[in-house]
Amino acid sequence: MSADLSLYRNIGIFAHVDAGKTTTTERILKLTGKIHKLGDTHDGSTTTDFMEQEAERGITIQSAAVTCFWKGHRLNVIDTPGHVDFTVEVYRSLKVLDGGVGVFCGSGGVEPQSETNWRYANDARVSRLIFVNKLDRIGADFFRVTEQVKKVLGANPLIMVLPIGVEDTFTGVVDLLTQKAYVWDETGQPENYTVTDVPAEMADDVEMYRTQLIETAIEQDDDLLMAYMEGEEPAIEDIKRCIRKGTRDLAFFPTYCGSAFKNKGMQLVLDAIVDYLPAPTEVDPQPLTDEEGNETGKHAIVSADEPFRALAFKIMDDRFGALTFIRIYSGVLNKGDTILNSFTGKTERIGRMVEMYADERIDLTSAQAGDIVALVGLKNNTQTGHTLCDVKQPCTLEPMVFPEPVISISVTPKDKGSTEKMGIAIGKMVAEDPTFRVETDEDSGETILKGMGELHLDIKVDILKRTYGVELVVGQPQVAYRETITREVEDSYTHKKQSGGSGQFGKIDYRIRPGEQNSGFTFKSTVVGGNVPKEFIPAIEKSFAGMMAEGTLAGYPVLDVEIELFDGAYHAVDSSAIAYEIAAKGAFRQSMPKAGPQLLEPIMKVDVFTPEDNVGDVIGDLNRRRGMIAGQEAGVTGVRIKADVPLSEMFGYISSLRTMTSGRGQFSMEFSHYSACPANVAEAVVAKAKEKKAATNA
Repeated sequence: MSADLSLYRNIGIFAHVDAGKTTTTERILKLTGKIHKLGDTHDGSTTTDFMEQEAERGITIQSAAVTCFWKGHRLNVIDTPGHVDFTVEVYRSLKVLDGGVGVFCGSGGVEPQSETNWRYANDARVSRLIFVNKLDRIGADFFRVTEQVKKVLGANPLIMVLPIGVEDTFTGVVDLLTQKAYVWDETGQPENYTVTDVPAEMADDVEMYRTQLIETAIEQDDDLLMAYMEGEEPAIEDIKRCIRKGTRDLAFFPTYCGSAFKNKGMQLVLDAIVDYLPAPTEVDPQPLTDEEGNETGKHAIVSADEPFRALAFKIMDDRFGALTFIRIYSGVLNKGDTILNSFTGKTERIGRMVEMYADERIDLTSAQAGDIVALVGLKNNTQTGHTLCDVKQPCTLEPMVFPEPVISISVTPKDKGSTEKMGIAIGKMVAEDPTFRVETDEDSGETILKGMGELHLDIKVDILKRTYGVELVVGQPQVAYRETITREVEDSYTHKKQSGGSGQFGKIDYRIRPGEQNSGFTFKSTVVGGNVPKEFIPAIEKSFAGMMAEGTLAGYPVLDVEIELFDGAYHAVDSSAIAYEIAAKGAFRQSMPKAGPQLLEPIMKVDVFTPEDNVGDVIGDLNRRRGMIAGQEAGVTGVRIKADVPLSEMFGYISSLRTMTSGRGQFSMEFSHYSACPANVAEAVVAKAKEKKAATNA
């Protein structure tokens, strides 16, 4: 029997690090009866932060999926990390959610990572509520945060409640729709509240904000708007219907406030999730794509009657075995079914299917469209972003695109016996995290781990040590430099080999020129008259493309180069695809040094929060690190400085910042773009690369 999908809510909770997402999730679980003892990030006892590294650092690293119920509705809640190095977790969670709750700190406001997450949510067109948390904190200001949401995020917050009191006098909220005050006592228990009339001193504010709320909401319904303009007050049910429509269409974001830690205001947020966030059937269905990733015009309609289609959005290895988290978009999945992975072309038989409650599991016999479940022990290498579907009706859901790593470290096991153990462990970790890559340096034989930032790799090394028992010797962090060229070169190359039997011959005339920024490698052929036979041109392109992996300057991958093949020659007997491939390789080595090769370095978008007294020191330090200051913005508790800084200058920055700001500074950074290295930096990098090569050859 299929469940009523209108009673499902697939939601994510996302925000900047330390805004209180995990605590908010804990309170939701407590209120929905899933847990009886409240956990706390401060002492590492939360339900969803079940990794040792999470409990210790008080941050969320993996998104954890939890199912709970509120007022007859089923909530699948995903708690996501806030730290910038783990943004991929937020991105892939948003991909499978229908709605979200953006949590903002009442005193910190819209912080750097909030912006990134908000941008991802906009890209994914996910409906959201806003919850301004920590209103009991010193410096908390609900109205300042809503202004920041307008100014910084360009969003339209629809204020649904007003806070009663501020900072240590914060006791509850007024619900603008019902015009009732919810006041909590000091026991700290979420259920200990009373519903009373609006405090007299707030009556005017409540009247003003309620009018704004109604006027904004009923813009969604022309008939209601006309009636309202003629003096007719709309019914609460009609206003709610309009808010639901506007929320789904991203016209505005219902905004609530409270203190998750002190258990104040959470019930209204849960009610809003049920009332305003869309059910799986109300969001735009996922587009289906062909093998190249182009949309086919068909969609995965959310219904149990459609063929089975699901997206694997997270792979996790825990003490029970390998888990593949999937969001089912259409159809039904039963235990024992055989399904197809359309990416690998292999089938999987479903042995166990579980509903996750953080790190506990409840076995299921079937699941259907709208569900988020975990499959246990899939055999055939299902990865994040793969589509699982009906064997008879193969299809591909729109895949996920992940950013390239910008930092790498070399690792070797402390004892030789751990090499194999390390290989197996890293293999599992790469399957779990698409932004974590591993490769072996062919020259030195070292294992290179690549990731999104220092903390990202730091935690990976920690997991290898604790979870898998592999002690590592870690090398210095290395920057992912790139190479490009600065001028056009017209050149010719002939590959000729004659030594008994059939020979090899291939001549190409070509131009190598700088391409558009971020264009990667482009190739075109303007050969006329068949001087290079058409059937050999793909081999030339493939060979040039392969050579882009290692530049002639310092051996880094080459970006933004355009190659035009305009002429050449061939031999009726001796020319072959291999001959032209070798010619292209020789041409690359011959012409790249003539084309003004240049080293590029990754530039990071850095967002620093500092107390006002330390602004001068922080800006001076960023300038010393070759940073370009992009702007600064004063807040109540300090100043935010935005800058573009080369990654190579940012290693160990957190300890410098803490020293300068007596431990009060914070920063986040994400990759922005590649830019030309100054000559002195480029010389040092090239010299080091040559030294390393010479040492390896020796």
